[in-house]
Amino acid sequence: MSGLVTLRDYIRWAISRFNQAQLYFQHDGEGVFEEARALVLGSLHLPYEMHDKYLDCNLHNDEHVLVQAILNKRIEQRIPAAYLLGQAWFAGLLFKVDERVVVPRSPLEEIIPQHFSPWLIQSPRRILDLCTGSGYLGISCAIEFPDAEVVLADSSEQALQVADENIAMHHLSERAKSVHSDMFAQLGAQRFDLIVCKPPYLLSGAWADLPRELQHQPKPTGITKLDGFDCIEQILQQAGQYLSDKGLLVLEVGPHRSRLTERFPSVDFTWLEHSQAGTSVLALTAQQCIKC
Repeated sequence: MSGLVTLRDYIRWAISRFNQAQLYFQHDGEGVFEEARALVLGSLHLPYEMHDKYLDCNLHNDEHVLVQAILNKRIEQRIPAAYLLGQAWFAGLLFKVDERVVVPRSPLEEIIPQHFSPWLIQSPRRILDLCTGSGYLGISCAIEFPDAEVVLADSSEQALQVADENIAMHHLSERAKSVHSDMFAQLGAQRFDLIVCKPPYLLSGAWADLPRELQHQPKPTGITKLDGFDCIEQILQQAGQYLSDKGLLVLEVGPHRSRLTERFPSVDFTWLEHSQAGTSVLALTAQQCIKC
């Protein structure tokens, strides 16, 4: 790495090496640039949004070591940038993440700020984030709906530890709580005005075909207990029991849109528009869920 002097040098070098190594990026388009900048700046505890004029600053000897170490880990071990930095952004909010949870990514990043309009009839008082992981969906909803109580439910106690850290980081302890629950099983008779969920929707056998970066993430319980489509089907068939009369289910279903349409021909699914390719998001009212 001789000849690398400034932050800009390292970002340029990282982009070249990332492309050469054919790394996988969850974000298309500018993913390689975003990760190079995030890793170089993040390794030195500098903000991603730092003005470009500072990119021409020279690094100290100890800073060279830090930057080189994190870039080499990304290239050689294929560890996702979020795990190397211990954090990830979602819907303009920062979340703590590590290998106990999946890296935050969902089309709901575009949909939550729209307040699920026009499908959500009234501002929700109670929200459930099912299969919450790090809590990024539920916490994002809590920020958008400041009067709502939010329950973050997951079957992984390790994931809920991360969710609790994010609840505390966003100062939501009075309105948000985590609950250990296998799907809806431990939620009792609770009712919610809004349920958001990104379940483990991979099909059985698909795990081994994932890029190495994604295999650093915790293996979803749906891979070991239920086929990914079975998880979605279970949620659709049970959600109506936990929704209020005017409640709404918003569910990310990955690549299973056509299969769901075939499986439930009498259900008029609402498919929400977004820009992320390869995954679909549906919305159903409480009454529609009962028909599943």
